Amino acid sequence: MSNPIEQKKITTHTLLEMKRAHEPISMITAYDFSMAKIVDAAGIDVILVGDSASNVMAGHETTLPITLDQMIYHAASVLRAVKRSLVVVDLPFGSYQGNSKEALNSAIKIMKETGAHAVKLEGGLEVKEAIARILSAGVPVMGHLGLTPQSIYKFGTYVVRAKEEAEAQRLREDAHLLEELGCFSIVLEKIPAQLAKEVSSGLKIPTIGIGAGNGCDGQVLVLHDMLGINKDFNPRFLRRYMNLFDDIQDATKRYIADVKSKDFPNEQEQY
Repeated sequence: MSNPIEQKKITTHTLLEMKRAHEPISMITAYDFSMAKIVDAAGIDVILVGDSASNVMAGHETTLPITLDQMIYHAASVLRAVKRSLVVVDLPFGSYQGNSKEALNSAIKIMKETGAHAVKLEGGLEVKEAIARILSAGVPVMGHLGLTPQSIYKFGTYVVRAKEEAEAQRLREDAHLLEELGCFSIVLEKIPAQLAKEVSSGLKIPTIGIGAGNGCDGQVLVLHDMLGINKDFNPRFLRRYMNLFDDIQDATKRYIADVKSKDFPNEQEQY
């Protein structure tokens, strides 16, 4: 008999059940209909429509330039494909920081215009009011601690966070604060594995790690990194499952050659 968790639509409650059952949560990014359809059919638990679209879809150096309307475009495309996965959408930089009313409006706009199941935002104590206000409207929130890419200019680097005890203690406190506020899950990015394991075991809600070791309750990767569409990004935590950059380039070269030699289209490929 198959696992009932695998058959039914994934909800925020499902993720809590998975943590209790010690079943790891799989999460991947997607930004368009075609890719979302593939990863959803493959059985991924959570799809993150990440502000990483700013990097992998639009070619920006950071996640900062992507707008709320651009995130909504990507999220709506993903939601049209999904039958099973829980879909979480990033609130982009500038759409929630420092103004809890604007944060609420941003979250509601995403939910209304995309059909998304939850939103994600970066930070702890400093975004407490924004999280509380979004949750008060019934919108599920996923937190994000550790390396928070929207704060790249504050940190000045993408190095591992929370290696010093003061920052580690702040992360512990922020994690418990997010749980108390009512977040259903927290992404832990690029922090020491031992700290991530300790934080995960101390929370009732699940943690999703990226560069945070295997002590988290789940893992997330950027789809384009995992598939090897990107060649320039090589962090220690990344495992590439394909090398699509070379495969797609090779297929395109073969297509060009067939067009140039007039081999394509052949007799069977025309009307």
